[in-house]
Amino acid sequence: MSRGRIIRSALAAASLSSIGVIRVAHAAAPPRPPDVVRGGVIAAQGVAPGVPACAQCHAYNGGSDGSGAFPRLAGQSAYYLATQLRDFASGVRASALMSPIAKALSPDDIADVAAYFANLNAPFLPLKAGDPALIKRGEELARVGSVQRLHCDNCHGPGGGGEPPVIPYLGGQYAHYIAFTLQMWQQGFRKNSPDAMGMIAKSLSDQDIAAVAAYYQQVNSPFEAAAK
Repeated sequence: MSRGRIIRSALAAASLSSIGVIRVAHAAAPPRPPDVVRGGVIAAQGVAPGVPACAQCHAYNGGSDGSGAFPRLAGQSAYYLATQLRDFASGVRASALMSPIAKALSPDDIADVAAYFANLNAPFLPLKAGDPALIKRGEELARVGSVQRLHCDNCHGPGGGGEPPVIPYLGGQYAHYIAFTLQMWQQGFRKNSPDAMGMIAKSLSDQDIAAVAAYYQQVNSPFEAAAK
């Protein structure tokens, strides 16, 4: 083999080796940290095309509108919020509204907007007081449970404070939303946590669901706090 050919072969090998090193370095690069400011922009303006502003339904402060049609997001862990968005995108959770939005979000979009809402501390809205008997029954189910099922505190913590980053808080979440999402588990439209929440939801009666939902909604009620 001529000297020129040897040099060309050596250069080619070195070039391929360099490409391999670059590829390995690129693959090993850690993901960028979530950008909370960009997440706030997504919440306020959306992402074109296909993603409206999150604030239209959940409010810019993550407290939603109090109707219960849309859940509070403020202060939920970023891990939990990002997981739910990915579940909407994959079909593990089904929603005519949220599924197409989640599918249109990039991984960075999801990380940024989840971090934004996780860092908020929205006030709990004053809501009409529920039926005291129903709330008392819900508190019993939450704290003690029954022979057929575990109590809610077992996973969601006392007062529904949550067990971040995986388990969301329920205290102060809207009763309508809590009842709705339990029904989604019952009917199989929500498939994440099938061995825990899926089974528990299917063991609850309509009255149990209404009671638990009513209890958690009033846990952080400003009216309750003022009465103490």
